[in-house]
Amino acid sequence: MQALSMRYLLFIAGMGGLLYGIDVGIIAGALPYLESTASVAWKLSAQQLSFIVAAVLLGSVLSSLFAGAIADAIGRRWAMVLAGALFTISIPLIALSDGYTPLLLGRLLQGISGGLIGVVVPLYLAECLGAQQRGRGAALFQLLLTIGLVAAAVIGLLQAQNVEAATQAAQALPDTARAAAVFDAKDHAWRSIFWMCLAPGLVFTFGSGLLAESPRWLVQRGRIEQARSALLRSRAAAAADAELRDMQAAAGVVVQHAAPGGPSEGDIAAARGVVAGRGGAPAARSPAGAAAADDRLLSRRYMLPFLLACLVLACTQATGINSVLAYVVNILNQAGLPGASANMADVGLKLLNAVMTVVAVLLVDRKGRKFLLMLGSGGIVIALLSAGLLFRSVESERRDVGAIVAAQAKGDTLSLRLDAKTLKALGAQAGQDAAPQLLTVSYSYGPFTNVQTRRSDDPALAPMVLSRDDTVQPDSVIGAFFRRLHLNPFADPAAGRNAPLTIEQAQIGALPSAAHGWQVTLAICLFVASFAVGPGVCVWLALSELMPTRIRSNGMSIALLVNQFVSTTIAAVFLPTVGRHGYAAMFFFWAGCTVVYFLAAAFLLPETKGKTLEEIEAHFAR
Repeated sequence: MQALSMRYLLFIAGMGGLLYGIDVGIIAGALPYLESTASVAWKLSAQQLSFIVAAVLLGSVLSSLFAGAIADAIGRRWAMVLAGALFTISIPLIALSDGYTPLLLGRLLQGISGGLIGVVVPLYLAECLGAQQRGRGAALFQLLLTIGLVAAAVIGLLQAQNVEAATQAAQALPDTARAAAVFDAKDHAWRSIFWMCLAPGLVFTFGSGLLAESPRWLVQRGRIEQARSALLRSRAAAAADAELRDMQAAAGVVVQHAAPGGPSEGDIAAARGVVAGRGGAPAARSPAGAAAADDRLLSRRYMLPFLLACLVLACTQATGINSVLAYVVNILNQAGLPGASANMADVGLKLLNAVMTVVAVLLVDRKGRKFLLMLGSGGIVIALLSAGLLFRSVESERRDVGAIVAAQAKGDTLSLRLDAKTLKALGAQAGQDAAPQLLTVSYSYGPFTNVQTRRSDDPALAPMVLSRDDTVQPDSVIGAFFRRLHLNPFADPAAGRNAPLTIEQAQIGALPSAAHGWQVTLAICLFVASFAVGPGVCVWLALSELMPTRIRSNGMSIALLVNQFVSTTIAAVFLPTVGRHGYAAMFFFWAGCTVVYFLAAAFLLPETKGKTLEEIEAHFAR
């Protein structure tokens, strides 16, 4: 029975990791079809599409700030149920959406769910598992997270094959009917991708409700008998009683009938000084605890490890990992791979990520955190530079056709279909034997900018329409409120209302070959493998080990906020940046950030393998 309860606990916790991975990875397979359909039907800009991707990260930031307080208020188990319920609600909200707002709201709910899962599930595992099982539990959560990324990629691949089959079947139809059939297939694809994620959300939500509450949270609430019952579900009676006494000592609860060798009053008093913030009402502090409270986060002896932890987390996101995983199908499409091949490569990348995560778990306690971070960041630099150079070789061949495109504008609008006639006007080759062409147009109405791309081999051949109504977005109710307070950082709709259409940049060039696409795929494979074996696992260990015990909760909260801020910012600017400056610029920027990461790992980060926290603190106190 105890073994069965343990397996069930690990299964549900693993499902939490699976949902977290799906949260991050599901948009990669859906985005190409969302961009092809919703951007046309709902007139979404590149900035709005970026916000849809970044909404998950923003929601994660918001929930990470309050996840600990929520888990303390309602318990770890019900916080997990809440996270699963939010994820489950988000699925129909996204899949049934008929506009930008419900789609953005659904993605935001997915992010809030992911942020709760990322904090509460590891916390629940740490508080419920015995010392011998904690490592296995943490590794299982991380492994299932990467499997969630794989599952998201497989779902995207299945839908990509359906879209290609529908496109082939529509080839015999007239142009208008063919375009409508392809549009419907793509619209059905991205909605189906999200519908397929509903089942694991339901399993995690209802499965979490059947778990026992965290025994440590119950002890903090004085519910000792319930805590003992929770422990007995996975431990023998003697082990449960011994661990319960230790919990009571740490919580400052008087131990009734303590067995010989149990905690003394001095043990309890000492524990009170170091467990503040774990949950429940704060315990009275001992003199040692009061002294600990006087050590502020920015005290001199803590400045270096705190800033180093923030640098490590910021550089981890500045490698571009989340944006690469989210946009990988788009990246490979632009590199020259057709739709199904790009989705298949996406699945391979997610599998590689899972395999290398297992390798990292096996090596981290043998080779050490510093070695793996240097190895991983070094491999990332090589991979990003390679991908950047490959894209640069293609993007440098594109020609500027801004004057020709601007001449086709009628007033402040422009409609352009990339057919044979337009290709000839732009000076590009047209016809059956000509290479497919890619047109990228960056334009603005005053402070409002947007980027659109069209491929000449797109079966739908949707026209590129530039209009003020689609570009100048009015303020929401919240945005208008902050505008009146002069606190809205975004562009003012009044400034774009009468501004003329300006073609800032227009470039056309041949699509890269499939061979070029596979070369970029190899570079991204090296990138993902290097990240998984280095920063992917080591960064969280380094964070918890670098932060001194007395400031760990406050320090980790701020460092994690820095991590999420950098990730959200990169995701929000990705599409506008690559549309205006190309993919090469983005890859080179990430490579530069990763060089800083490598130098920090080599010269600033101490090796923490096999060292106690006191030894690590002493290193920074010299």
